Amino acid sequence: MRFVFIAAALSLAACAPPAQQETPPPAQVAVSPDGANIVAAVADSRRPATDTARDAARHPAETLAFAGIEEGDKIGEIFPGGGYFTRLLAVAVGESGRIYPTIRADGVAGEFELPILPVAAQYPNAIMARTPYDALAYPEPLDVVFTAQNYHDMPLTAYALGDRARMNETAFAALKPGGVYVIIDHAANAGAAVETDAQTALHRIDPAVVRAEVEAAGFVFDGESDVLRNAADPHTASVFDPSIRGHTDQFMMRFRKPE
Repeated sequence: MRFVFIAAALSLAACAPPAQQETPPPAQVAVSPDGANIVAAVADSRRPATDTARDAARHPAETLAFAGIEEGDKIGEIFPGGGYFTRLLAVAVGESGRIYPTIRADGVAGEFELPILPVAAQYPNAIMARTPYDALAYPEPLDVVFTAQNYHDMPLTAYALGDRARMNETAFAALKPGGVYVIIDHAANAGAAVETDAQTALHRIDPAVVRAEVEAAGFVFDGESDVLRNAADPHTASVFDPSIRGHTDQFMMRFRKPE
């Protein structure tokens, strides 16, 4: 009888449907700082000495790799300043890619925004986008939205840059499903209040605040890099203070628009 029971059990097991296995999430494509497109971007002869002198502190190859920049990408760069990353991104995406340096339509903060115009003119695939920062709009869906050392400026009332929640929401809308939003900024101490007074601002922001605000727009946190961190920065001086300028503790975070 015992043999019959075991045989029956084996027969039932053979007829049972196989246990379902969870499908693993798609692997993210890793981009190497040594990739040909990134090496070419860093070595581009059009980069001025004032840019290359900052490379040791800004780690451009590691930054572009973290952002996943590949040939053919379409990138919106919010508040490009003097064009340090604009030059790099324009070469890294290649002739089939595009970079949209983004400044406000009115260009009222000329000393901060307008210097990008002659920089973009050097790269055929750099197309200026004139749009409010809190109403981002581009002529095609993007692979990446990128901003460096600017997010903390959005709340400063004197600058009148717009609503950062809406900036995050329109960045989300501008991206393709699976696209990424990369934010680099100067770190403030945990729990520090968001600065609103440009006269007294240290020009820093708590990384936790940025993460919470960006996730509120629908993004999923997708990783961070420590390449720009500096534990020796006490977070108590303005980022323009000579004691720390160019060597601030900075965070670099990547957020992904769900597929």
